[in-house]
Amino acid sequence: MFTKILIANRGEIACRIIKTAREMGILTVAVYSDADADSLHVNMADEAIHIGGSPSRESYLIGDKVIEAAIRTGAQAIHPGYGFLSENADFCRKCAKQNIVFIGPPVPAIEAMGSKSAAKVIMEKANVPLVPGYHGDDQNPAIIKQAADDMGYPVLLKATAGGGGKGMRQVWSESEFDEALAAAKRESLSSFGDDTMLVEKYLTQPRHVEIQVFCDNHNNAVYLFERDCSVQRRHQKVIEEAPAPGMSEELRKQMGESAIQSAKAIGYQGAGTVEFLLDVDGSFYFMEMNTRLQVEHPVTEMISGQDLVEWQLRVAAGETLPLKQNELVLNGHAFEARIYAEDPNNDFLPATGKLNYLRIPVESEHVRIDTGVRQGDDVSVFYDPMIAKLIVWGENREKALQLLAKSLMEYRIQGVTTNIDFLYNLATAKPFQQADLDTGFIEKHHDLIFHEDEKTLADELPIAALYLVLAQASKAKAVANNTNDPHSPWNATNAWRLNEANIHAFELEHNDIIYPVQVEEKRQGSSTFYLITVAGKTIDCQGHIDGDTLFANVNGYRFNATVGENLGQYSLFRQTGVIHFAKVEPDCGDANSEQAGGGLTAPMNGTMVTLLADVGEAVKKDQPLLIMEAMKMEHTIRAPSDGSVSEFYFNVGDMVDGGAELLAFAAEDESK
Repeated sequence: MFTKILIANRGEIACRIIKTAREMGILTVAVYSDADADSLHVNMADEAIHIGGSPSRESYLIGDKVIEAAIRTGAQAIHPGYGFLSENADFCRKCAKQNIVFIGPPVPAIEAMGSKSAAKVIMEKANVPLVPGYHGDDQNPAIIKQAADDMGYPVLLKATAGGGGKGMRQVWSESEFDEALAAAKRESLSSFGDDTMLVEKYLTQPRHVEIQVFCDNHNNAVYLFERDCSVQRRHQKVIEEAPAPGMSEELRKQMGESAIQSAKAIGYQGAGTVEFLLDVDGSFYFMEMNTRLQVEHPVTEMISGQDLVEWQLRVAAGETLPLKQNELVLNGHAFEARIYAEDPNNDFLPATGKLNYLRIPVESEHVRIDTGVRQGDDVSVFYDPMIAKLIVWGENREKALQLLAKSLMEYRIQGVTTNIDFLYNLATAKPFQQADLDTGFIEKHHDLIFHEDEKTLADELPIAALYLVLAQASKAKAVANNTNDPHSPWNATNAWRLNEANIHAFELEHNDIIYPVQVEEKRQGSSTFYLITVAGKTIDCQGHIDGDTLFANVNGYRFNATVGENLGQYSLFRQTGVIHFAKVEPDCGDANSEQAGGGLTAPMNGTMVTLLADVGEAVKKDQPLLIMEAMKMEHTIRAPSDGSVSEFYFNVGDMVDGGAELLAFAAEDESK
């Protein structure tokens, strides 16, 4: 077994690998970019080597620097994690030349599955069922389009070198094809350095079911059951579960044996995932094989009781598989929810910012958090915006789903927009509870998942006001205790007035709206209680603060809430959800006043990819004007109306700050 390995990755997967290596007594070496100099994975590793600038193309994607770091530190093997260099055959070759073990499959297997079109040919020869499509070498757009026309729409365009939804587009009609193909090729070239495409018939109600396979170099192979990854946005998985709901033992065996057949067809070794589309009639079709560990591998670990990273290390060291097929036991049900910094209400646009406040559910044998960040860390524009993976296990699907919902309610993040509320709505939606799954789930049940929050401001804002009054009193008491006369009336915070009620009056701001607040403080014996009026509702309550937790008693109903604060901005977390608010200071100005300026602005930090219109050219409403790329995602800026572009403020390749004006646009009536 290895005594030291280097991890050629970052974030949660690097931390995940370090944990297993530590349990096995293996030393670890981390690599890091400028942006990751103080990251969690660097602090967890035994050693760490700086390999370049913040953009991944200047650091994590430079294989020579990674190998140099391994040689410098005496690492005997390199674990690539997923993404970056994990499926790079050239990197694998370079490792071999330096007598460094690549913890993954051999070069021929990577190359065989590295091209989706070539993989289809191999699978066809191995009698693995395939979705109808065009996987040819001739990349003439007219030929690809003709194949799509012949198959009939909808079709799915896919980058042959792709993964993670990059370089992939659904095309619903002939009129959309040219724009979709151009966008998919651009994204593929940016992500993988290769814009070769294939096109397949798009199944309208398929489930995405994948089989975890493992092979050693002693001709042993097993499948560790299946995962259902049907719930996706932008072709990227959101919630995964294992096993797949409704899976019969017969179908599980058929798909598992087909997956092993696929792996053996390319001489596979190590951990791999064979992905299938499962149609409503029970037929299944090979989609692709990922020659690496998957993001969603923890759900397989939870139901199998196996550590897949440990299996990887043992196989890479030349050992046989720890178990045979008949020794593997499926136990219970598991879910994984990906916690992202993104705005589900704005087409899942990635978000950046500082994790000013971070509290996670209590971990246990049934609740697991895989993460690479801590409170105070930044979610950077340079990398994928995943904050963590929340993994839960239950005796059956119902119990696991209840635990998932409860754990999502207990997650608290302030500083960046997240998808936590979206995930909770999804997990508690009746169709999801009933396992009515397919890859169009989110679109099909959009109104159900994106419903308006049932909590009302009339219920929540008084609790926010209570917290502010109690926090003010607590702070004043601490100051008073440090003075010569702590009982001085000047240290009082009870809003005392001669011959008048003790009333605090201030304003709260929520979603750019100002709400007047009135808090009347009353005493009954030694107890203090408050009458709080805000948003048309008055509540009678008591409470106290302990750390970041508010303990409240409202008309005999007792509960607690967690409050995060940063630079005057507050987040009130309850099991009913979260609201964000601020106390309006007298010199804040009018929060309802319109911001100066206007125009088309960058939704976030990113890079200018292409300009799609000429200055002065007449354009129609919704016509694409430019494309930005940020956090591995393209964002198209479209014309708000008929008109023309007066000026572009950035050139292709320029870095753009979020909120920056991108262009000057003259609406049609303004340009006449």
